[in-house]
Amino acid sequence: MDQQELWTAVDAYLTDKLIATDPVLEENLRANAAAGLPSIDVASNQGKFLHLLARMHGAKRILELGTLGGYSTTWLARAVGPEGRVVSLEFEPRHAEVARANIERAGLSSVVEIRVGPALDSLETLHKEGEPPFDFIFIDADKQNYPGYLEWAIRLSRPGTVILADNVIREGGVIDPNHSDERVHGVRRFFDLLAAEPRVDATALQTVGSKGWDGFALAIVR
Repeated sequence: MDQQELWTAVDAYLTDKLIATDPVLEENLRANAAAGLPSIDVASNQGKFLHLLARMHGAKRILELGTLGGYSTTWLARAVGPEGRVVSLEFEPRHAEVARANIERAGLSSVVEIRVGPALDSLETLHKEGEPPFDFIFIDADKQNYPGYLEWAIRLSRPGTVILADNVIREGGVIDPNHSDERVHGVRRFFDLLAAEPRVDATALQTVGSKGWDGFALAIVR
């Protein structure tokens, strides 16, 4: 068994032990695959991790950058409850269409709003509309724009808002200043901004699992 097979097997063990079978979420992933969406959803144990973080924080207003097929969106929407609100931003209209169907099937359409278009434009629109601050912000979109997403996340936050950014280790590529992948450079600029930003306290952790070697950054707004 190679390293990736071992990580995947451990994830399967943890999921079998701690996460109940969920027909709604399983159908979400089947619908995503049938629609040809890339298989880059968070793993089920990561989805529940998001869910538990949001519940622990008592989040009622969540902003998500990167809807894809709505898998992580569903986990987050379940955390805020029927009186909460999740705004999820998605660039691809086809992805948003699939996500809306999945969200409707999950009975969460009254909680979730999916906005389509470049996320930086949608973030500016939210700000212009006077959207109240969010309690929890999950960044899981194109890595090249992570620096801009961080700046907007802080503007759309309040003291105590939690900001979680996924996929920031890039299989270790984050430490290479000469990496050929622009996504890596986006994450590196994100970390530079995070390190210099006096309005947040932050850390980052590496992770391994069915999705490979990666990690996330976690920040709280002062």
